[in-house]
Amino acid sequence: MPDQRLQSRLYQDDRRLNPRLSQDALSYCAALPIDWSRLNGKTIAVSGATGMIGTFLIDVLMRKNAEADFRCDVIAIGRNAERIRARFPYVGGEHFHVAQMDVSVPGACPELPADIVVHLASTTHPRAYATEPVATITSNIIGLKNLLDYACSNDASRHGDGIDFVFASSVEVYGQNRGDVERFDERYCGYIDANTLRAGYPEAKRLGESLCQAYREQYGVRPVIPRIARTYGPTLHADDSKALSQFIHRGLAGEDIILKSEGTQRYSYAYVGDTVTGLLYCMMQGKAGEAYNIADSASDCRLRDLAALVAEYCGVEVRFELPDEVESKGYSKATLALMDGGKLAGLGWKVKYPIRQGIERTLHMMRNAG
Repeated sequence: MPDQRLQSRLYQDDRRLNPRLSQDALSYCAALPIDWSRLNGKTIAVSGATGMIGTFLIDVLMRKNAEADFRCDVIAIGRNAERIRARFPYVGGEHFHVAQMDVSVPGACPELPADIVVHLASTTHPRAYATEPVATITSNIIGLKNLLDYACSNDASRHGDGIDFVFASSVEVYGQNRGDVERFDERYCGYIDANTLRAGYPEAKRLGESLCQAYREQYGVRPVIPRIARTYGPTLHADDSKALSQFIHRGLAGEDIILKSEGTQRYSYAYVGDTVTGLLYCMMQGKAGEAYNIADSASDCRLRDLAALVAEYCGVEVRFELPDEVESKGYSKATLALMDGGKLAGLGWKVKYPIRQGIERTLHMMRNAG
């Protein structure tokens, strides 16, 4: 659990986040050429509502609600109602509902029914993989089962033909590249040493995908599984311990960037706005039971090049340090994890913010937000 000082910083971040999401980005997302009629008149429950991706997705849905011919109710699910109220100006409005709950508690379920469930709640920080390994797994498995049961309880959604459940999976399901491909397509399966602490997160995501397929077969749930690249953006939180997030926080504070490896790892990244548009394409254009990589080669990058990009913008230097023991346990062992986004592109999705533009946009918006 964060200490009191960090919790205060999180609340301050929540209050400042909305101005960071520029109106043009929200307008762009709300104007996507997708079949919005699938959401019109529906209720969408979003777990992880105050997370980096959840906040952006909810803002897009509420922006869409501003249009005269569109109405979509949103249930924001989160453990802390205060943070939800601090983050979203829609609380108390007709189409916004707060569900305070910890989805990883057995049997947890929102009171209001939903037509579509978007499960984004997950432990996604490397330090937490080492310090909270049980919660890393339970949020992805128990939380997922709770929300799949919740989806099953809505009889009305059982009779439709569109997606009714979105499980946010990850590039980490692919494990380590075996050296036989340059990019992971949705059929690839790399190596994960299951008998390690760090395996908890990717193995939980793999099991989560299997659980979605089991509910599809046995109960008729219609899930889609977006596999998300390493996502960044102005909605990242003060307690985010991922490498790029640390680069951004240190750079904006005028401190040198600390690189805790040689930085030769090559990964797929995605600006949060592009991740959200990918989710929307999966939800409204995707096929039930299918997985889709949300990634584009324009955002592939080596870790040390990312550090240099942030340092250049912020006017600081890059320094090398060895990670501490806890950090080492939480770091991904993958050194080449590039995703093939062709399948999602086939549905019409395309990236708007390639890596340099996305990083500079993030830094500019966070700096101006104070």
